[in-house]
Amino acid sequence: MISFLPVGGGNEIGANCFYLNLNGNGIILDCGIHPQKTGFESLPKFELLENKSTDYVLITHAHQDHIAALPFLIKKFPHLKIYSTPQTRALAELTLHNAVSILKKEISDEQFEFYSHDEVDLLIKMINYNEYEKEFLLQSFHQNKDANVVANFYDAGHILGSAGILLDNNGYKIFYTGDINLSNQAIQTSAFLPKTKVDTLILETTYGATDSSKLFSWQKEAERFAKEANMILTSGGSVLIPVFALGKLQELLATIWLLMQKGKLSPVDIFTGGIGTKINRVYDYNRYVVNRVDKEFELSSIPQNDYTQLNSPDDLFKNPSIVLASSGMMIKGTTSYDLAKRFLLRRNSAIFTVGYMDENTPGYKIANSRKGEKIFLDESDKAIEVKCEIKNFRFSAHAKREELISIVKKLKPENVILVHGDLEAINWMGKEILSNFKGTKVHSTICCKEIVL
Repeated sequence: MISFLPVGGGNEIGANCFYLNLNGNGIILDCGIHPQKTGFESLPKFELLENKSTDYVLITHAHQDHIAALPFLIKKFPHLKIYSTPQTRALAELTLHNAVSILKKEISDEQFEFYSHDEVDLLIKMINYNEYEKEFLLQSFHQNKDANVVANFYDAGHILGSAGILLDNNGYKIFYTGDINLSNQAIQTSAFLPKTKVDTLILETTYGATDSSKLFSWQKEAERFAKEANMILTSGGSVLIPVFALGKLQELLATIWLLMQKGKLSPVDIFTGGIGTKINRVYDYNRYVVNRVDKEFELSSIPQNDYTQLNSPDDLFKNPSIVLASSGMMIKGTTSYDLAKRFLLRRNSAIFTVGYMDENTPGYKIANSRKGEKIFLDESDKAIEVKCEIKNFRFSAHAKREELISIVKKLKPENVILVHGDLEAINWMGKEILSNFKGTKVHSTICCKEIVL
């Protein structure tokens, strides 16, 4: 029997964690926290696994919504064997240590058992790693040959080390896309897909509800960005770009520098800082062993200033500058949130958003505000008048909805399980698949509800 159980995530973006039982071999796909929830609410529902066979954990990439709950899972099930790509393992060392610090700031619940930096160090040593498209065996621990699974990672094109996962159990093939991107970014190339038909496809749906005419190519969006940025910079203003420290920072930093090199963007000081600087080094170190647009390009070759070394944040306004700061959704307590409160009050400066914003975040409020409007970033704060320019761009690291449909067309699955999207996204994808692929069964997912294949 083959079954699929969303332990977290499913019909939302956050706390991604999916349990597969392949004839008794229990495999967990990803193990993230929900970025908009705290404490126990932010974790997958691990109690659903207590009476199930649990053998392996496979991690697609090192973003918090896919990996940050892994230490909690291993505390509960220390026997689990963990696999990722080498790059995800290297990035996990940085992101999980960073998560320790963030969680301790955010959570005051005395019942909540934190993990320590020492536990993270031990956990990293436990992660087995495999390169792209090199098979590895997930052998059944239950003396059942029918439960053996051959696994394979495929470059998902999302961030460094991101992977789709192909599982083969006695000829029955399952492919989990993870977060997948089918277009080149500035650094990452597009995803590689298996060259085989699969029986079940577990498909992300992030942009399922987004009209693709609003999602331009990376190059076209870069040119639009340069045009808007030049208007601010040449008038003496500065631009704040909230970014995720992993992935978006590296891609936007490369994009901005290449625009300056081509003479399309005013050459001004670039400010970065925090964990993103360490992540840049992992990107550079791995440039020859992964798929890259330009393997010779190094992020360390870009002149950067560290915003953590400023005497005052107001120094950012003395001369025109571009500031890349996390978090990407301007969550309260992060650098981008603190800087946004200053940028909002500057008439000649701007905040440029560059990606997805959850509706419950300060970033969403700012992205959807207008000049002259008063907004509350947090209930405990005073209203802030928006005096700066607000511009929204979509530098997407996820596939467009038509590209997701093309995955279904190529892999020809009998079953499609839709995950990692809101209700509208999943509904659009489901309807489109049912209309275009007769005989294909489509399953939407709800946390805790098992699907038997």
